[in-house]
Amino acid sequence: MPLILNIDTALESASICLAKDGVAINNSSNPEQKDHAAWLQPAISKMLKASNVDVKDLDAIAVSIGPGSYTGLRVGLSSAKGLCYALHIPLVTLRTLEIMAYAAKNQDVDLLCPMIDARRMEVFTAVYTHSLQEIMPAQALILEHNSFSNLLTSNKILFFGNGSIKFAGLQNHDNAVFRQIHFDAASMSSMSFNGFLLQKFTDLTYSEPSYLKDFFHRAVRH
Repeated sequence: MPLILNIDTALESASICLAKDGVAINNSSNPEQKDHAAWLQPAISKMLKASNVDVKDLDAIAVSIGPGSYTGLRVGLSSAKGLCYALHIPLVTLRTLEIMAYAAKNQDVDLLCPMIDARRMEVFTAVYTHSLQEIMPAQALILEHNSFSNLLTSNKILFFGNGSIKFAGLQNHDNAVFRQIHFDAASMSSMSFNGFLLQKFTDLTYSEPSYLKDFFHRAVRH
């Protein structure tokens, strides 16, 4: 019966969630992106205390590794790795776009397309089935009016996330659906639980954020 601390600091709002057997039992969030570093460790301590859980009772730490904010990703991963080192427990890393897709898996569409704003007309995105099978791999994409046209021909696609607002202004295909889907660290609970059971642990020494691009990378067109 694993007790897992889930951490997500990838985007504007940071959140943490304590989950047992894949079920969230307590969570907390912070909407101020610039405060993630100062907020995270005190929030973890406060949540564990409120849940009557000692940090030594944790069986694993799970963290969202991106894509997303460069600073936010480093804050989350460094905190997760530090706890894992100190407690001698495993680290489970989850990709942010997959977490978003999992949160939308019950929507009445054919495919799921989470989008993270990467400034200007660029987004971090991927396309998934409801079972999280990857139809289009995660990438940095410059949006155009004909983006995803090949998939939209025969699939009803849900576009969501803070990057989808830009695409809504370009795309009016009948099969393009735009909705707000809430996701946070609680959305990680089932995924991190499965990762723990399957022992899909990440090496603490070599784990690093998934930026998808560096500061000088040029996005692809699709």
